[in-house]
Amino acid sequence: MAEIKDIPRLGARDLNAYKNTFGRVLLVGGSVGLSGAICLSGLATLRSGAGLVEIATAESIWQIVAGFHPAYMTIPLSDEGGKIAYNAIFELEGRIDRCDIVAFGPGIGVSSSVVEVLRWLISQDGIDLVLDADGLNCLSKIRSWHKGNRSNLILTPHVGEFRRLWNSVFREPMPESRIEAALKFSATTKTTLVLKSAETIVASDGDYYINRKPNPAMATAGSGDVLTGIVAALWAQFKLSATKRSALSASIAAVFLHSKAGEVARENFGEISLIATDIIESLPKAFLASGWAR
Repeated sequence: MAEIKDIPRLGARDLNAYKNTFGRVLLVGGSVGLSGAICLSGLATLRSGAGLVEIATAESIWQIVAGFHPAYMTIPLSDEGGKIAYNAIFELEGRIDRCDIVAFGPGIGVSSSVVEVLRWLISQDGIDLVLDADGLNCLSKIRSWHKGNRSNLILTPHVGEFRRLWNSVFREPMPESRIEAALKFSATTKTTLVLKSAETIVASDGDYYINRKPNPAMATAGSGDVLTGIVAALWAQFKLSATKRSALSASIAAVFLHSKAGEVARENFGEISLIATDIIESLPKAFLASGWAR
């Protein structure tokens, strides 16, 4: 067990690169009343350097999501009661293989059909999948899900979501130490865990990273959706750069840059007035200040 203190970095971009060089990301989420979450994730994915972004969302809110920003593409999915329906499996089936990273969960809601779509997703051999928000709550409804998981997973729960995930895997109480709990969970489930809090922990393969920069301004709706987009975008770029342990590297870098953008936003907007879109707008300065971009 070792604490990682150095932030992984991507190299300079090739002058002859094109959009596919930096990854194709598919985000699946959104439902009636929760369209903003997946829009925030989509915009954060773009701002974090993914070359091409698609959002697959419930047909009843498809036009709302499409109208939020012109730089990502949108895919309407069959829905029922404002949430994606079971038939979304067949609509996604031909698309996930064309993407480098899939992210599932922001604003997606919880229903039996959403749970079944997720059950199908994690059964797909070798796909790289980020789960957040209600994607995690749906996962916790699948008892011992880790035994049937064939995907490569990054999970990004807050403390409440993590407790539900823990109970879906273990019958024993969660350790009081967050580090111990994160390491045991990630080892047992063979996932990369981003345990969000004032001091977020990233754990994988017995190693861990702690972001020791609490920022109460970031305790605002949508901040986690922004992190989902950053994780997905950086995972695509680390993966295509052939970086070893790309899921762990991307997660650490994403937590660091999300935090850095929050610091920039706090300086500009203050702790009280900061909202999630301010974090996204601060990402360019965060990348520049961290030496990630020219």
